[in-house]
Amino acid sequence: MLQTFSNPPEILTFGEAMTMFVAGSPGKLSEIEHFQRRIAGADTNVAIGLARLGFHVGWLSRVGSDSFGDFIRHTLESEGLDCRHLHTDTQHPTGLLFKERALDGADPKVEYFRRGSAASHLTTEDARDIDFTALRHLHATGIPPALSASARELAFHTLEQARSSGASISFDPNLRPSLWASEADMRDTLNALAAHSDWVLPGLSEGQLLTGQKTPYDVAGYYLDQGASAVIIKLGPEGSYYRGNLDGQEEHFTVPGCRVAEVVDTVGAGDGFAVGVISALLDGYSARHAAQRGNLIGAQAIQVVGDMEGLPNRSQLQTLEASQPTV
Repeated sequence: MLQTFSNPPEILTFGEAMTMFVAGSPGKLSEIEHFQRRIAGADTNVAIGLARLGFHVGWLSRVGSDSFGDFIRHTLESEGLDCRHLHTDTQHPTGLLFKERALDGADPKVEYFRRGSAASHLTTEDARDIDFTALRHLHATGIPPALSASARELAFHTLEQARSSGASISFDPNLRPSLWASEADMRDTLNALAAHSDWVLPGLSEGQLLTGQKTPYDVAGYYLDQGASAVIIKLGPEGSYYRGNLDGQEEHFTVPGCRVAEVVDTVGAGDGFAVGVISALLDGYSARHAAQRGNLIGAQAIQVVGDMEGLPNRSQLQTLEASQPTV
């Protein structure tokens, strides 16, 4: 049953959702005959994860006036997202992607068909009806500003409006180098967006590329110097690293990763991590608990096929956290 919302969202995410076709069996995409239809998008993965945990999450984007756009809208609404800011673009299509079924924990090959998509034509006008004063939190990634100049303008506009309204902001660089004109453009733009954010969530290799620093301590220091309150760095199987002042004084520490019996699909691990960190901080937990929850939900995401299928609801999360050692 779809939810109806009278109040504006407390959390907002924005970006591009795509219809995804996942190979039904391992092998080269050129040799696969059967695919499963899903949805994909880093921003929607986080939105869905937070909605499953009971937050009122709004989604700002565009989809085409086509069957794939209808599928995305229906899927997001069935996950409990508030889609009042999901616009239908009659002139441009919904983006598509095809994903391999990888083996032995390898990253699957993905082929995108998103050039000229509806979401790439996002503009600041699409945010006109957002009630930023009602926002508690905004989550952003580095994907929308890579899509087009107008989507980049929307990204800066949205972060600036959220900040001026007093909402907290999280930012995951989510590097997509192939979408950028140059590495320098990518680095300058994403670092500028990070400077508008409170919680910066890079992977270690992403942070190294964007900042020129080598160690987690120094990568985090770069963003703290730009105004961030906390930097939580993804270290893959090793867990995560925190440096910041969320708990009243600056501290830094590493939280070990969660053991996983089998890695099925690595895509979406970072988005699951973001869901864990953001939800824990919004729930009022410590930075250490947030890093641990990020590790935990990221570990759930990689144990199933699909980008967001492994994200837990609130009851499942409580059970999972009860089984974890105290950090």
